[in-house]
Amino acid sequence: MNGDLEGGCTCRQVRYRLSGMPLIVHACHCRWCQRETGTAFALNALYEAERVEHTAGEPEIIVTPSASGKGQRIARCPNCRVAIWSNYPGAGPAARFVRVGSLDEPDRLPPDVHIFAASKQPWVVLPPGARVFSEFYDMNKEWSPESLERRRQMRERAKAAAKP
Repeated sequence: MNGDLEGGCTCRQVRYRLSGMPLIVHACHCRWCQRETGTAFALNALYEAERVEHTAGEPEIIVTPSASGKGQRIARCPNCRVAIWSNYPGAGPAARFVRVGSLDEPDRLPPDVHIFAASKQPWVVLPPGARVFSEFYDMNKEWSPESLERRRQMRERAKAAAKP
């Protein structure tokens, strides 16, 4: 993928720009994602928070229940309520899981991996050669060296910001 991507909500009150490539793109087939999206899976591009620039409007942060019991923070347009990105407790506020469907050109970010495929809807047919995992996966084996380095730097920045 070359260049930045842009996206936003349906009413265009909230707009954003993504800088560069995502760390990875997940197609998550877990039952929680199915329930929250009302469809067969969630498609999320994982970016460092500083690579997600709001260019118009600010989303409202809604905390929703999660399987972990720690909740999930979903950024939604305060007007049309479309979800733009999430923060999951395990990744914290340093990482944003951007909803690929909210991009102006969602076709540019197909899934790199299909996760929690054990609960995939039986009628969903995955493409030949897709990287499929029954549950989650080992990031050290599946992420590119560049993405692993970006993740390491993101975690260092988050740790430094959390220090008093």
